[in-house]
Amino acid sequence: MTIAINAFPAGHPTRKDIRLVITASSLGTVFEWYDFYIYGTLAGLFGKLFFPADNATAGFLLALATFGVGFAVRPLGAVLFGFLGDRLGRKYTFIMTITLMGVATAAIGLLPTFATIGMAAPILLVTLRALQGLAVGGEYGGASIYVAEHAPNDRRGFYTSFIQTGAPGGLVLSLSVSLGTIAIVGEEAWAAWGWRLPFLFSLLLLAFSLWMRMKLAESPVFLALKAAGATARNPLRESLDSWPKVRLILSALIGIAAGQAVVSYTGLFDALYFLQNTLHVDPTLAKIIIIVEAGVGVGFTVLFGWASDKVGRKKTMMFGYVLAILLFVPLFRFVAEQANPTLTDAMRRAPVIVQGSDCAYNPFASHQATVCGRVLELLSRKGVAYTKEERPGAELVVSIGGARVDPSDPAALATSLEQAGYSLAVVKPSGARLGLITLALIVVYMFGTLTYGPLAAWMVELFPARVRYTSMSIPYHIGIGYAGGFLPFISQYIVAKTGDPFAGFGYAVAVATLALFVAAFFLPETNGKQLD
Repeated sequence: MTIAINAFPAGHPTRKDIRLVITASSLGTVFEWYDFYIYGTLAGLFGKLFFPADNATAGFLLALATFGVGFAVRPLGAVLFGFLGDRLGRKYTFIMTITLMGVATAAIGLLPTFATIGMAAPILLVTLRALQGLAVGGEYGGASIYVAEHAPNDRRGFYTSFIQTGAPGGLVLSLSVSLGTIAIVGEEAWAAWGWRLPFLFSLLLLAFSLWMRMKLAESPVFLALKAAGATARNPLRESLDSWPKVRLILSALIGIAAGQAVVSYTGLFDALYFLQNTLHVDPTLAKIIIIVEAGVGVGFTVLFGWASDKVGRKKTMMFGYVLAILLFVPLFRFVAEQANPTLTDAMRRAPVIVQGSDCAYNPFASHQATVCGRVLELLSRKGVAYTKEERPGAELVVSIGGARVDPSDPAALATSLEQAGYSLAVVKPSGARLGLITLALIVVYMFGTLTYGPLAAWMVELFPARVRYTSMSIPYHIGIGYAGGFLPFISQYIVAKTGDPFAGFGYAVAVATLALFVAAFFLPETNGKQLD
């Protein structure tokens, strides 16, 4: 059934109407992503606070896995709140989601640490991350649909792009609040208790968000559906009751959501961890670089949302995929050269090669079973790139630039690494190098904004109004949740296992390649479509 509607009494929204819709929806989304990302920006600290401290690599990886948990449960939130949004309405559903998010985030700020309550600490942390994931699973679809259902056909990409600024805006806000708190309380107090303040700050953001969103009216499309008695009885079943519908959802999941997630998150979270962990850039400076990158990305997001109204959603996103596939690794190699030239020169001039048998290395083990495993653990913990060559039955040989080193003496190995130029000291690039690093990462994130700017409009236009909230939210949150949410964990795990600091980017390139293929051959262009 197609229902003709006028969104506003005069047939079109006034400027005041549009400002309120976009401002309330977008600010709420920024605050929701602030709540969700504040954990991601503090993953290194949380690895020490909430997990056993005897293995720093394992603690960091487990903290990243917990970050991924919030993404993993997002599809459940999409089903739950998608059902409510299609049955009860858009407005009150995303009011519920932002309330759940704010309360769960504040609760993280009150959690006792591993040193206080042991294993109960990570269990409670994972539980609260899961509640955050449920909330985000309902928030994005509601806000995007609400704006899209108010937008004229020829400006839908532009209007919904402001919702898309919520993710980079939330990241900028979370990093800014973290750095501001550190500046106020000091590094020592930050590590002891100051990290809690950014989480408790979310209560103020929640109050402001609720005040803004309570001023909104229900979506005119939903009101028309309700008046006609055309709302779906079971949105989930109706979204999946035929193969063409399932195929469209799967295509959107891979070709839009998963591809966009890995491209965008590589430019944000992988870039942050690459600067801090691999290149040993000063953590505060690394965060400032990401703040600038994401801040500029907000403008690019709106620009490419607008561009998708002109040239199409599909072409804009596919262009972002192609650039990411071709340029991710070269750009990150350039960043490495500029950020820590001494380290990158050592990797090129004096490569570390580990040869021998039984060189198994488990990043999660508290104790490696073999001497070779312990050597690889030491190299991984220090962020030193290495090449492993399995030679069954051969003795263990470790060489740095061709010079053999005693693998049974960790102190001698560490000294040899230092002498070869593998300095693990914190670096602070300045001047032209700092500018080039920032510019390169802005370009990296620009690929993400090419995929992110048109995303909301394209997803909304793919699905009918009766089940739009559910049908859009499920593929979006499965794709984002699993392909993107576990991106930091997967990429850092690959780096830890292979010893290659650039190997982790292969995961993003592989997913983007698959997304490009699916988008090209299985998804229609929807630009300018009249919403039913």
